[in-house]
Parts: sequence; C-alpha cells; structure tokens
Amino acid sequence: MMYVIYFAVLMLLPLYAQRKVKKTYTRYSQEYSTSGMTGAEVARKILDQNGLGNVKVEPVDGFLSDHYDPSTKVVRLSTHNFYETSIAGTAVAAHECGHAIQDAEAYSFLTWRSKLVPAANISSNASWIFIMIGMIATFKPLMLVGIILLAIGVLFQVVTLPVEFDASKRAMRQIDQLGIINNEEYPKAKKVLTAAALTYVAAAATAVMELARLVLIYTGMGNRED
Repeated sequence: MMYVIYFAVLMLLPLYAQRKVKKTYTRYSQEYSTSGMTGAEVARKILDQNGLGNVKVEPVDGFLSDHYDPSTKVVRLSTHNFYETSIAGTAVAAHECGHAIQDAEAYSFLTWRSKLVPAANISSNASWIFIMIGMIATFKPLMLVGIILLAIGVLFQVVTLPVEFDASKRAMRQIDQLGIINNEEYPKAKKVLTAAALTYVAAAATAVMELARLVLIYTGMGNRED
C-alpha cells in the first residue's frame, strides 16, 4: 500500500503542477494588462530601474521557455510573453528580471545553484547506471555511489526552491512599486507565479521521495558476499 501511495504521488503531483500552471497561465495570458506594456517593455523597465542596462531582453521560441541566462546576462522571454501585453506575460517577465537582480546582487542561493549545475547535469544521468547495476548485482558499494550522485541532483532541486520563491517575491515588488499593474491585477499576477512555483515544489518533492526510497532499499540490501 505504501508503494501504491508513493507511485501515486510520484506521478500525480507533477501532473497536477503542470496542469495548474498551464491552466493559470492560459487564463491570464488572455487577459490584457491596463499598462499596455508588452513583456519585453516590462522587463526593460524593471532592469533599467535597477541599474541593469547591460542585461539584454530577447525573444525565444517555445511555450513558457522564459528564462534568465546568467552567463550571457540575457533575459529571454517566450514569443507570446515578449510581444503581448497580458497579465501573465507581465508576471513572467518580472520573474525573470528577479533572477537578473539576484545575479547582480550575488544572491547566495542563485550562486550555489549555478555552481551545482555542471555536477547536477552529470550526476543525474550517471547515478542511475550505478544504482541499477548495484541493485541487479546486489552490490551495496556500487549502489551507494549512485545514491550519492543522485543526491547532488536532489540538492540542486532543493536549492532551486528559494531561488524561485525569491525571484517571484522580487517580481511582485517591482511591478507593484513601478506601477506596472494595478490593485485589481496584482492578485492575478501573483496567481501566475504561485502556479509556476508549484512545479518546482513538485519536482523537489518527488526527487526527495525517490532518494529516500533508494536509501531505504540500500539499507535493507545485502552484499553479494552475504
């Protein structure tokens, strides 16, 4: 029964989070902001007001492909958010600018996450090779290596949470203080960012659960020599 619950959460939580963010984003991407500013204009205004004139704003293909690239100092907004004047686009653009501000201020969690990226990319893929071979061969040392590698990826997911929450907090403060949205639009923009944050929570929760499951398997596993 515990395994049934585990796999249900593992599958349903991410699906719920994805559905929630898509539904919320779609709803408010069709509701235009009274400021009449496109996502690109919102981003440019926030960046300039925070002394980040060196950070560029560019369009990028894809649905919700918006991101900030700290290596090139570029805020990239999906085509719809870049050119349209929706409440959702305003919130997303402000969120990515929040990351740019974090970068400029050397926000500790963003710095840690950036340093973890190379290790997390490698370890997440390699970990399952060691884990599967270790489980099949019932060889604990090999499985332990895989668990340690997987833990690096889990740490990356956990560190991502404060980075995303803080970026959203900064975003809401910026669009409020700069008068980009009004009082009626504020809770709508917040809903967009809250829904987006749920996807990171789901990813971190499932990663932690999977790591915990493997640790339990490891502790109950005998060596081949036993």
